[in-house]
Amino acid sequence: MSLGGNITRQTLHQELVERLRNLIVEDALKPGEKVPEKDLCETFGVSRTPLREALKVLGSEGLVILQANRGARVAEVTRAEIESTFPVIAALEQLIGEMACSNLSEAEVQGIEKRHAAMVSAYKAGNRKTYFKANQDIHNALLKGARNDILELHHRMLGARIRRARFMVNLSEERWAQAIEEHEEIMEKLRNRDAKGLGQVMKTHMMNKFAAHLKALGSGVLDVDTPETPAPR
Repeated sequence: MSLGGNITRQTLHQELVERLRNLIVEDALKPGEKVPEKDLCETFGVSRTPLREALKVLGSEGLVILQANRGARVAEVTRAEIESTFPVIAALEQLIGEMACSNLSEAEVQGIEKRHAAMVSAYKAGNRKTYFKANQDIHNALLKGARNDILELHHRMLGARIRRARFMVNLSEERWAQAIEEHEEIMEKLRNRDAKGLGQVMKTHMMNKFAAHLKALGSGVLDVDTPETPAPR
C-alpha cells in the first residue's frame, strides 16, 4: 500500500501556505486588498479548495481576514499590532539565543559564520537584497539551532508579521550600521558560547528594530493604518 498521495497533498498545502505568506509579507498582496483567488489558482495550478485551506492557516496567523461569502482580504498592518508583537517576539529571540548557543554544533556555527561574512560584504556593497537574505538565513539557523519545535512554530507565526512591516519601511543608513554592530556582538557571543549574553543581545537587537519602526511611523515613512483611521474596505 502506497502513502504517496497523502504526502503529496500535505506538501501541496505547506507550499501554498508558504507562497501565499510570502506574497503578503513581501507586500505583493497589499494590506486591505482582496485576495484574488481565481488568479492565484491559475498561477499555482490548483483548485480553490486547497487555496482556501491555505488561506485559513493565514487567517489563524492574522495575515488575512476571512469574510463569509466574500473571500479573504489581506489584514492591515496597524501600529497596535507592531507595538504588541515586537516585545513578544523579542522575548522569544532571547530564548532562541540562549537555547541555540547551547545546542548548535561547531559545523552549524561555522555555517552561520559564512552567512555573517556574506551579510557584512553585502552591507559594504550597499546590496540590501543580498543583505536581507543573508540576515534571514542567520536568524533561521539560530531558530533551528534552538531545537524546539514549539518555540519555532510561535516565532515563525509572529515573525511573518514582523517581516511584513520590515518590507514596508526603508532601512535607514544609521539603523543599518547599528544592525551590523549588533550582529558582530551576536557572533562574538556565539563563538564564546555565552548563552545568556547571546540571548540578551538578540533581545536588544529586536527591540532596537522595534524602535526604528516606531521612528519610521512618527516620520510617516512606514505607511500603516491605525485603529482610529482604518482603511476603506
